Amino acid sequence: MISRTTTACIAAAALAATNPLAAAAACDARSGPNMAALVELYTSEGCSSCPPADRQLSHLRRALDPAAEVVPLALHVGYWDYIGWKDPYAQEGFGERQSRLVHANGRQTVYTPQFFLGGSELRSWRGELREAVRRLNATPAAADIRLRSHLAPDGALELDAEANARTGAEPAALYVALAESGLTSAVTRGENSGAILAHDHVVRAWIGPVPLVAGAIRLRREIKLPAAWNRAHLELSAFVQGERSGKVLQAIGAQQCAGS
Repeated sequence: MISRTTTACIAAAALAATNPLAAAAACDARSGPNMAALVELYTSEGCSSCPPADRQLSHLRRALDPAAEVVPLALHVGYWDYIGWKDPYAQEGFGERQSRLVHANGRQTVYTPQFFLGGSELRSWRGELREAVRRLNATPAAADIRLRSHLAPDGALELDAEANARTGAEPAALYVALAESGLTSAVTRGENSGAILAHDHVVRAWIGPVPLVAGAIRLRREIKLPAAWNRAHLELSAFVQGERSGKVLQAIGAQQCAGS
């Protein structure tokens, strides 16, 4: 994950050689005073115009200022599966979330690839991403997030997330995402037939929305880690989002909490 949050990792170094995730799983991350930019890409392996956007997300650091605070997430949708290729990373809830964000932005069209920055649609992502992230990073955050994790004896990732929204903020909810980078697919059907597609920051596990009560929430959950997931490439993040406007109040990316 690309966000430079204040993170203290306290894992035992002896575990590093045998389990990269365990080496970084016991950690404690806190969001900063200004906004980290949550970048959401809605994409699909069944969409021929999506690979350039996927590459943009993979190479996001190159397009931004060196000190940019950004949390990238790729949410694969399944509504193009009928064309002939079933996206292996798609989750039904991601298409539903995309539709809610589109409506919260006062728009009608759901499409891929579609970028959202801090909950707002960013149509000119090729040319405006750097300046848009810069403006968002200069904005004081409207929420604080603390994200802790450790590896359970059975290999699951145990999470402890806390969030507090500023007084006067709209009703909000907490979300937690576990993403994986370094994924590839050999596509044999559909619009991208014959292509080898590479993906980073692909959301594998999603928790939320968990509503804040009286402006605060503490969430404890466990995420099972399938053997097929590359634990060295996992990325943990969390964000707080307004339930009416869709605006993100704060985000945090804590790669140290998931072994990337």
